Parts: sequence; structure tokens; C-alpha cells
Amino acid sequence: MANTSVQFEEVIKSCRDLFQKKLSDYGSAWRVLRPSSITDQIYIKVNRIRTLQMTDVKMVDEDEKDEFVAIVNYSIIGLIQLEKGFSDELNADETEIMSLYDKYANEAKALMECKNHDYGEAWREMRISSITDLIYQKVLRTKQIEDNQGKTLVSEGLDANYFDMLNYAVFCLIKYSS
Repeated sequence: MANTSVQFEEVIKSCRDLFQKKLSDYGSAWRVLRPSSITDQIYIKVNRIRTLQMTDVKMVDEDEKDEFVAIVNYSIIGLIQLEKGFSDELNADETEIMSLYDKYANEAKALMECKNHDYGEAWREMRISSITDLIYQKVLRTKQIEDNQGKTLVSEGLDANYFDMLNYAVFCLIKYSS
């Protein structure tokens, strides 16, 4: 599992670098997004990946890896928004935002290590298309929970789904780099 942890950190480092550059370019404009809007952004990304996986024609010059990076970053944005709430105030402290990014990336890694231990790294034997379908399923579940105003009877909440989508996207990025 040490290898997976190192690979996880390498992927997160790359995703974080892009996130920080976009934060510098655009500021925290995403702070105006409600969690449901973030979920829809993840839906758009995973739906595009599925379309690319099922067709031979690509009309936009971005590959699946870019979309998985976006899923990682939008998942962390979703977790930040669940904690802080959305805001029309765009003067967010970049240091605080990056600290929250790191907090949720570290929580995702800890969760991944626990689940990875219990599941015996089964994801390594899975196809990227199957992991993509799991992300798609998680985003649909998240949309349903949001439509139910966050209420569940027996299911995990929004944060658990964001963490799972994040970790599944990291697994796909690890598989691409292997």
C-alpha cells in the first residue's frame, strides 16, 4: 500500500498545482457555486469521459486525464463548499483555501488507505471504464441526495460521495501513469 500512497500523493500534487494556478488566475469565483452546481460540474466531466470512452470521435482537444483532474479538484471544491457554504464574497484568502484543499486531500488519502487495505487494492484489476461508471453512479447518487435536501435514511451523506469520486478519479489517474 505504500506504493499506492506515494502514487496518490503524486497525483494530488499535480492536481493541487493546477488548482493553485487557477486560483491565482481566477480567484475563488467558484465560491458562488452551491454544492448542487459543483455536483453538476462533476456530472459534466464524468459524462464527457464516458462519451469519449464509448466513441472514437473527440471534438475538443482535452483528454480523459484532464477530466479526471477536474473531478479531483471539483470534489475538493465540493467538500470546501459543504464546510464553508457558498458565498458571494470573492475575497477568499488564498492561503486558507489551499489549507482547506490540503485538509481534504489528506482526509481523502486516509480514507483511501483504509478502504484500499480492506478491499485489497481491487481497483488495480478494474478497467478505467468501470471506475468511470462508479464515479457516474456516485454523482447520480449525490444529485438524488441533493434533490432530497440532503436527507438520507441509511446512506452516507454528500461528503462521503465527494470523497469517493475524488478517490476513484485519483485511481484512474494512477492507472494512466502506470
